[in-house]
Amino acid sequence: MFKNIREYENLHIALWLVKDTCWCISDEFQFMKIPGVLMIIPTLFVALHITWRSRKELSDLFHNTAVCLWISANATWMIGEFFYNDTTRPIAMFFFIAGLVVVGIYYAVHFPKKQAAIKEQH
Repeated sequence: MFKNIREYENLHIALWLVKDTCWCISDEFQFMKIPGVLMIIPTLFVALHITWRSRKELSDLFHNTAVCLWISANATWMIGEFFYNDTTRPIAMFFFIAGLVVVGIYYAVHFPKKQAAIKEQH
């Protein structure tokens, strides 16, 4: 269906924008809460699928895993604002921090190894 991964990533961005737009306008238009929550499913599914497809390239795997965690945090926060008097923020923070840890591990451990290997080749 998509010519390359970039087109699929662009679809993912569009889904994410729809989800977050529903969230942003839900104060004025309460009926947008349900579409916002429903948009979590395709947004997270596409992110997980992109992560699975990118698993052979370590950099992409780590960054896409962080994106999945970010979307999970974002969705948790949104649901908390919609239905739980904004009490899910600590759970959302866990996902945000986990995403930072994943990216941090990549840049602290794997990126330097990649750079060293590139230097050895030259």
